Amino acid sequence: MTRISTRDIAATDGPYGRGITVVRPESVSEGSVVTVMRVPPEAAGMRLDRFVQSQLKRTSRTRAQQIIARGCYSDQAKPLKGNDRVKSEQLILLWREPWDEQAPDVEVPVIYEDADLIAVNKPAGIPVHPTARYHKSTVVWMLHAVHGELFRLSHRIDRETSGALLLTKNIESDRQIKVQFEERNTVEKRYLAITWGWPEDDRFRVELPLELDPTSRYKVKMRVAAPGVGLTARTAFEVLGRRADPATGRRYAMVRCSLETGRQHQIRLHLTALGFPLVGDKLYGPDEDMFARNADGVLTDEDRVILELDRHALHASELVLDHPMEPKRVHIEAPLPQDLTDFWARLQA
Repeated sequence: MTRISTRDIAATDGPYGRGITVVRPESVSEGSVVTVMRVPPEAAGMRLDRFVQSQLKRTSRTRAQQIIARGCYSDQAKPLKGNDRVKSEQLILLWREPWDEQAPDVEVPVIYEDADLIAVNKPAGIPVHPTARYHKSTVVWMLHAVHGELFRLSHRIDRETSGALLLTKNIESDRQIKVQFEERNTVEKRYLAITWGWPEDDRFRVELPLELDPTSRYKVKMRVAAPGVGLTARTAFEVLGRRADPATGRRYAMVRCSLETGRQHQIRLHLTALGFPLVGDKLYGPDEDMFARNADGVLTDEDRVILELDRHALHASELVLDHPMEPKRVHIEAPLPQDLTDFWARLQA
């Protein structure tokens, strides 16, 4: 899947893909952004709305239908409908207006800075870098607006996860830091999580391989793989506190999570596999369809009551690594944000 703008299309002087000319529909304004999808042979015959949903990771079928109705065309500017059947090698073009969202009125606190590095305590709900849906409301661009320069991301954390996020100020530091993250033998990453239910052991370690879940409609969802299959994943856990809701008696735990590997959704899935999912987790909690309803902005009041928090209760609390340019260790700590502090405070020990 490739995203290009109308200006980029014009720059190709007509041909796109296999000698195909992309025509902008008259109803689509100049400067609009287009997502171009090519239908693989194995998808031939699928309904268009099903195909679009399969290509967009965080999209429900309802949202896919809305996207199609808003601006889905063939490469020759013919409007397409959700119940159309796609053909092998067909180009599907999703047109939309350029980004016009305003940066949220949220502070991104700097918690460490020197000549080569800058680290922030990322608020929950803010993506780290531009995507098809977010541009100005991302950590990279919000920092750019304040500091006047574009910093390079050293690693990533999920949009709903808060906490320590490291960026670099120059190419050499970026290269050195990314080598550390890739090798993972010098980087220490610790998180704080609030779980539904509490483990009986104060300290424990989980080693369960992970893989993408082919049975899920959502292409970002992982699952525990069979022994000998999937990606190795190891996490060490320490229970810092156990509390209960005085009204319901429901149990919760505050857990420190130390990553020994860095797989997608590793902490969330390892805790869920033990029967202790994160409070507020829409993907690995009570109902994975909450994930799509949240993306579409249609979470119900009942959903919110069940979730208890607007986001999953995971916070990147510590990051320790070698400085890229100086012979020293850098220890970055991000204080627990107010939403998690308040939630924990209302429970009884």
